[in-house]
Amino acid sequence: MARVSQEHLDARRRQILDGAARCFARNGFHATSMQDVLKEVGLSAGAVYRYFPGKEDIIAAITEETFLVIRGAFEDAARMTPPPTPDALLGRVLGGVLSGQVHGLERRTFAALVVQLWSETLRDDRLSALLDEGYGAMRVAWAELVDAYRAAGTLRGEVSGDDVARTMIAVAQGFLVQEALFGDVRPEVVGNGLRGLMSITPQKIS
Repeated sequence: MARVSQEHLDARRRQILDGAARCFARNGFHATSMQDVLKEVGLSAGAVYRYFPGKEDIIAAITEETFLVIRGAFEDAARMTPPPTPDALLGRVLGGVLSGQVHGLERRTFAALVVQLWSETLRDDRLSALLDEGYGAMRVAWAELVDAYRAAGTLRGEVSGDDVARTMIAVAQGFLVQEALFGDVRPEVVGNGLRGLMSITPQKIS
């Protein structure tokens, strides 16, 4: 019997994940059956179960991969030297995440899938652990970026690095939700909006 190459195995796994992601994005996790996935990818049950014992395992794999893409975009942007300002940074992150290269999904469909994955973590401990790990890593990466801002003299020393990191992550999450619900979220909108907020002159509170 001819040995199947790792390249073939990886391509088949990719085929299953991309097809399942299209199903989940279109119909939701709970309304999608394994039969729907098999039909979408054009494979037999045996071929799919060789890679994933069940639907929950496919969801977990898609969740991990999707979170890694988002986390990687944040970490890559945070490693840039010199560090770009937050408006440029978040525009770059969202532009990369919504580029349509994940599971072959167009940007609004991908954003909808991300929102579904987030909601699924509220009921699934396995997915929740993946999200916690990724979120923690992003907070660390962006807190390090805040240190770089301080070193460059562009951020006041009394501002908490973790507070800034969580705020930046929240902005990115909010724009992903906007893309999922309404569409037409362009990276330049994020950059322009943040640039406007950053230009506000702080006022003393009496």
